[in-house]
Amino acid sequence: MVAQSPTAVPQALKSVLSGGRLDITSAVAMSLVQGPDLWDLFAAAGRVREHFRGSSIDICSIVNAKSGACSEDCAYCAQSAHHSTAAPIYPLISTEDISKAAQSAKKNGARRFCIVTSGRGIDSLEDLEKIAQGVRLVRELGLLPCATLGTLTRDQLSFLKDAGLDRYHHNIETSRSYFSRICTTHSFDERLEVLGSARSLRLSACSGGIFGMGETMEDRIQMAFTLRELDVDSVPINFLMPIAGTPLENISVISPLEALQSIALFRFILPNKEIRVCAGRGTALGRLHPLIFTAGADGFMIGNYLTTSGLDPTEDLAMIRDLGLQV
Repeated sequence: MVAQSPTAVPQALKSVLSGGRLDITSAVAMSLVQGPDLWDLFAAAGRVREHFRGSSIDICSIVNAKSGACSEDCAYCAQSAHHSTAAPIYPLISTEDISKAAQSAKKNGARRFCIVTSGRGIDSLEDLEKIAQGVRLVRELGLLPCATLGTLTRDQLSFLKDAGLDRYHHNIETSRSYFSRICTTHSFDERLEVLGSARSLRLSACSGGIFGMGETMEDRIQMAFTLRELDVDSVPINFLMPIAGTPLENISVISPLEALQSIALFRFILPNKEIRVCAGRGTALGRLHPLIFTAGADGFMIGNYLTTSGLDPTEDLAMIRDLGLQV
């Protein structure tokens, strides 16, 4: 194990601000920072965010357009057919409902709007065409349309791009070495293949994962380096919200300081990428929630999540203003 070094943070800050790339040894050293040095790490990550991303905060929102009955066995997911949860089950919603959800997101200050469906992928041409129409409606509202639709083929992604899709979101969830403990019905490489297809079509790629599933800090670092290799544009960070009926229902929520340290490490490893804090931010961060930007985040998801409620959008927007940041 790498010993904690009081010079780890200032050395990394100097290197990254001058255009250098953090290596794994340095990242692990920073993951061991404790006590007062931890606050130095947060402040340094905030400086990296300001240098590469400025003071603007990017806001996105989603609609759960098709819920439940998913064939995949992801251990964290309330919508898996392998688990017994109270998650709602319904087919793909109408394009009118997608448009209404997008209008609400725009009123809440969102710049991006993502259409999300449960399931391994999109099986029918009818559903794909309906989603394409939803993408067109989102763009007509002046929002950037995104989609999270599982394992799509390159042709399906191309069809949606032609309809106006700006970004495809497909999380890798965790490190390669930990992935099989989270999901067994598809592989880590399948996730990478979908992202590769999106990138080959010049779609913006969005991929991140969930913290607090029992993985180590080293797993999170490995995940960040994988995302750096993939050269994704946006990295959503979620914090596990244990759901009754899932295999992870009894797992302990990570501490606010650990959550902030994880965000800061991602900012150092991915200095010029969007770092977007999403589901579970209120639960994991508690009263330290406003420090996500100090720790390096430059975006977040506003409104509700897939099967759980989010924070009050009005308070989120007030928080950004109070911190001297901009939407």
